Parts: sequence; C-alpha cells; structure tokens
Amino acid sequence: MEYSSRYKKVNINLLSDKNVESYEVGEDTILVINIPRARRDQKPVFINNDLFGGCYRRDWEGDYHCSKAEVKAMLRDAIEETSDMKIIEQFDLSVINRESLQGYRNYHRNYRPEHVFHRLSDEEYLIKIGAAAISEGGKVRPTIAGLLMFGDEYNITRELPEYFLDYREMLDPTTRWTDRVLSSSGDWTGNIQDFFFRVNSKIAQDLKTPFKLDGITRVDDTPIHKAVREALVNCLVNADFYIPQGIVIKKNVKSLIIENPGSIRIGKKQMLLGGISDPRNKNLMKMFNLLGIGERAGSGIPDIYQVWADQGWNSPVVEEFYNPDRTRLSLDFSPKATKKASEENKRRKQAKKASEENKRRKTEENYVAIKKYLKQHGISKTTDIAAAIELSPARTRVLLKEIPGINYEGTNTNRRYYLLEE
Repeated sequence: MEYSSRYKKVNINLLSDKNVESYEVGEDTILVINIPRARRDQKPVFINNDLFGGCYRRDWEGDYHCSKAEVKAMLRDAIEETSDMKIIEQFDLSVINRESLQGYRNYHRNYRPEHVFHRLSDEEYLIKIGAAAISEGGKVRPTIAGLLMFGDEYNITRELPEYFLDYREMLDPTTRWTDRVLSSSGDWTGNIQDFFFRVNSKIAQDLKTPFKLDGITRVDDTPIHKAVREALVNCLVNADFYIPQGIVIKKNVKSLIIENPGSIRIGKKQMLLGGISDPRNKNLMKMFNLLGIGERAGSGIPDIYQVWADQGWNSPVVEEFYNPDRTRLSLDFSPKATKKASEENKRRKQAKKASEENKRRKTEENYVAIKKYLKQHGISKTTDIAAAIELSPARTRVLLKEIPGINYEGTNTNRRYYLLEE
C-alpha cells in the first residue's frame, strides 16, 4: 500500500533497529527504546505536520512545548551557513568603526607579521576575513559578523535588537559591583572585539601569575589565562544574538560565571568530550583564530577542565537552560578538599555517628531502668524516679512520655506515673 503523508506522525524518523532492545523478564517482554539526540541539521523535530504547534523538548522531568522563538533558533542552527555570515543589505561599510578595525589589524599584524592579508586595503581585508561580502547588487556590504566585531552598538542593535553584553565585577560584598562593562553605556563602541579585550584584561589582571622566564623575558601568559581566554571566546562565538538576555559575565573573588544566549549546538555530552568544533558564528570564530585566539579543534572546553584539574580546583560546571535557550559555564577558583581534609571530615562523621549511637543506647538503658523501677515501686513521682536512675527530673519527664506502656494520673504539679498491666 502506498504510504500517505497523512499517516505520518513525526516529521523525521530518528530510530533504527539498533535503538530497540527487548528483554524477557519472567513471562513478560520489555521493550527498551533509546531515542537518539537529533543532529542540529535535523532539528526541529515535530509532530502532526505542525512546525510551531507540534515541537517539544525534553526537560528532565518531562516534555514541554517549545516556544516560537525556540523553534526559530533551531531553524537558524540547522543550516550550514551560520547566521553571522548573512549580508546586511541596509548598511554599507560606513557602519564599520575604523578605529576598531585598525586595532584588529594591528593585533593581527603583531601575531602574524608575514600574513598576506596585511597588504590588502580595508575593504579587501574585510571581505577576506568574513566581515564583509559582495551583495547580489554588486555592492560591498557588511556581514552580521563584521557588524558585531567592528560596528558601534547603536548600529548593531538596529540589526540585532536583542544584542547585549554585560560584564560585572563583584569583588566587594558591600557593593553591588566594583566594576562593570556594558555594551549600551555609550562611552565605547560596544562591539564584540572591544568587549573581548576589555573584559579579558580585567579578568587576567586578578589571576595569579607565577614567575616564569623565557630566556630573559618574563612570561605572564599561563595555562589559566589561556583557559579563561578560551572560555570567553567560546561564549562569544556560540552566542545566539537573536535571543533575549544577552551575554552576561560575572566575576567575584572565588569564581567566574560566563553565560551566553543559545543552547550547545553539538550537545553538552559531545562538547565535554571534545574533538568536534561547530561554532554558532563561524565568521566570528575565524576572526578570533586569525589573532591566535580560540580553538578550532573542539578541545577548548576539555582543556579548561584539564587546567582546573591541574590546579586542584573544583571542576568547571556546564549548564543548559531553555525557554529561552541559555548556556552557563561556572569556573570555581576554590581548591578541592584535600585528602587530609577529607579524612578529617570522615573522622568527624564517624565520631558523630558513635555519639548518636551511644546516646541511643543510653536512652534505651534508661527506658529499661524506669520500667524496672515502676514495676518494683508502683505508682511514683517524677522526682523519685529521677533520683533512682540518676537523671534530671526534666530529662526523666521526657523519657516517661516516650516509653510505651506507661500512664499517669494527677495534674502537672502532682503527676504520678505507673505501668499499664501487660
């Protein structure tokens, strides 16, 4: 019978025979179906031929309906040409801040003095690095990447209204923040290049730098500095600038938290394994790579974990949030508990457990002593019982209430206890 699309429940079948396993348990057969993660080019997966109404996402406890913005984010990620490659027809190259561009070219020249791009005009250079492209009308126009990297914030937000960069330094608990860099402040360009160098400098100056020489020159760029720089670039090149809330970086004495809008394109599991690089903004990644910044081999995040392990610090934590999509990397500068500290904690727990056990045993002994006294002496006052078992009247009164099979008569001031007949 010819298959009809009206019987099609899901828009794409992610399952194969290897995803289904059966187990015999007694007389029952249990089927286990492992549903693989959809690749970004397969998303969004939806049901009932309804792209926006039939798209759901797993969120730990269950599935929730994806918002229209989340579906659009999946569609943007599905195509091979990343969104930062888009040519902006409404702008010409006048939106490129020339000081930012010259600053970038100087960084590039210092890193690779022999590079052939140095001979090019600004316009040719922008095209080569992916910051500009020739439009269908034959005009040279900036790309999204070029606008983000070299534009001014007021022009960037004309094209990307949700664009927002925020660095908060909170080193003094008595103040809300000790330093802040906002893309919307108006006293600097507010673009990604200038944000990166400003923030990287502020973070780096507070990282401990061991004294190290390369010949007679002091080397200040440690693995920690490189790891933090990698984390910052990873945030910028994987941000989805069409999603609200923007990039937020929070630094305090003991930690650095880096957040960007957008989910992890290759999935959290693959990102932690490394080996695959799939940035959301490929042209931005290319521009950072030309300065020797960023890691194309996909080993950036695993390297950060290794640096933290080498320092004996608590492991970094990667978290994903949805609706809106958001990724957070938390870097803790606190040392892990040492073996000595762990052993001390273990001893404390053992001592506490022994103390509780001893208290329980003593209580049971007191139960037996109270019942024995009442059996021998019959109805008795609390003070008489307490004196006999060598406890305070207050403690004895608590125990009398806890022991089953004991009753009392009289008021609070003249209460006497006795054993019920068994």
